This record gives sequence, C-alpha cells and structure tokens, in this order.
Amino acid sequence: MTAVVGMRDLARNLNTLDGYDYVKVEDKKTHKQKGLYISQKYADDVEKYIQDKIMQERQAKLDRLKPFIGSMEVEDRYKGLEGKELMEEVAKAKCGM
Repeated sequence: MTAVVGMRDLARNLNTLDGYDYVKVEDKKTHKQKGLYISQKYADDVEKYIQDKIMQERQAKLDRLKPFIGSMEVEDRYKGLEGKELMEEVAKAKCGM
C-alpha cells in the first residue's frame, strides 16, 4: 500500500507513515517530490539495491579511465613532488634551467 504525504503533514504526525509499504513525501505547494519513506520490511532490500547501483556507477567510471592507466611514464625527477613543486620543476625544464 502506498500514499503521498505533504512535508507539513509528515512533520505534524509521524504516525501517518504506519501501515504503508512506502510513502512519497512531496511539497504540496510546488508538487515536487522531496523524498521517499520505505517500510522497515523493505529497507534492507532497497539499501542493497542502492549500494549495487552505486558500485556499478563507480565501476563504469573506472572502466572509462582504464585505457589511460599506465599510458604515460613519469620521469624520476618528477616523482614524489606535490602540485606546486611539480609546476616549478616543469617551468624550470621549459626554460632550460
């Protein structure tokens, strides 16, 4: 069983959530969905689904970067340098110092 509850109604009475599998929380003035309340009996399943989705998105990002990993060699003189130090060394190399 589902329901749509306004933000104000939810703040006034949390007991409105009882007896529902999930409840959409929306701003009644703008009719925009602000959240979703899920019953405790489905919480573990939904949490597992969200974690799986996050891991798939991260893996997709890593897969896009994979072709570039190890494609560039870093000279020994630049290894271990921080950002500002690295910029200074590169500038010196360009000037011939």
